[in-house]
Amino acid sequence: MNAPEPPEALPSHRSRHAGAGAGFLMAATSMCTVQLGSALTVPLFGQLGALGTAGLRLGWAGLILLVAIRPRPRDFSSRDLLACMVLGLVTAGMMVFFMQAIARLPLGTASALEFLGPLTVSLFGPRKGRLVWAAAAATGVVLLTEPWHGGADLVGVGSALLAAGCWAAYILLTQRVGDRVTGLRGLAVSMPVAAVVGLAIAAPGLAERLTWSPLWTMLALAVLSPVIPFALEFLALRRLTTSAFGTLMSLEPAIALMVGLLVLGQRPGAAATLGLVLVVVASVGATRAGVRPAASSQEAPACRYETDPEPAPLDQDRAAVCQGGRPL
Repeated sequence: MNAPEPPEALPSHRSRHAGAGAGFLMAATSMCTVQLGSALTVPLFGQLGALGTAGLRLGWAGLILLVAIRPRPRDFSSRDLLACMVLGLVTAGMMVFFMQAIARLPLGTASALEFLGPLTVSLFGPRKGRLVWAAAAATGVVLLTEPWHGGADLVGVGSALLAAGCWAAYILLTQRVGDRVTGLRGLAVSMPVAAVVGLAIAAPGLAERLTWSPLWTMLALAVLSPVIPFALEFLALRRLTTSAFGTLMSLEPAIALMVGLLVLGQRPGAAATLGLVLVVVASVGATRAGVRPAASSQEAPACRYETDPEPAPLDQDRAAVCQGGRPL
């Protein structure tokens, strides 16, 4: 007969379940915050343009992280510093292309197309079911764009796919940075670089449009996303396994659909809704089959929930890899 469980173990189990519940709540809140920030940005397109809103959002986010973290050059090797700078370029590309996409497409459609980036990374490699998930995602894209109607905005679709490509590159670059640079210092270098690039691209259009009101509005939106989501995801990844968190993140296109409906009044058709569901299903399936292995070497990211009451601190850049790498 099995020995009864020691009384002191019971609080640990309760603590574990409570921690996991808190992690799910943090992750869900993070996704809602990101999509709400994107939806609230759309009305500013008429005054600032898509490029202007992208540039200002990146500018404020880069300034906030630079001031808050204050990275020092001596903390980086030359190769690591270069990797962080390239990561910043990719981050800027993703934000600029995604803003261009949601200026032309419904938020849910643009988010689903952009999510093909992390989905492609998850599908990479000889994993069971890879072709099934790829086929589901491809079918979802066809239903989202409805090419038989000839009404899809090709610039918007192309921008969303370019944002997806940047997101995939971001994940791979973040993995390298996260394996070599501890804490948030890599992010505190890459985001200011993204800010400089984004503002340089947006500057010609902003020169005649910018006033104090949208400037402070974009500051608030930058706090709403990415500052708050980064903090929530960082805490959530200390409580959840990578598989659980990645599966949650796969639901983000569906959250984008709901936010677009409630905030922007964007009502998708039946085909687009089915296409988004297929992308979500493919993302969940690929994530469950393609979780990065648990730490077995010095470079593996420590992002699994452990039974210890005091889990080891996480590296934010590694946390981003574990969940699909959300830059903004």
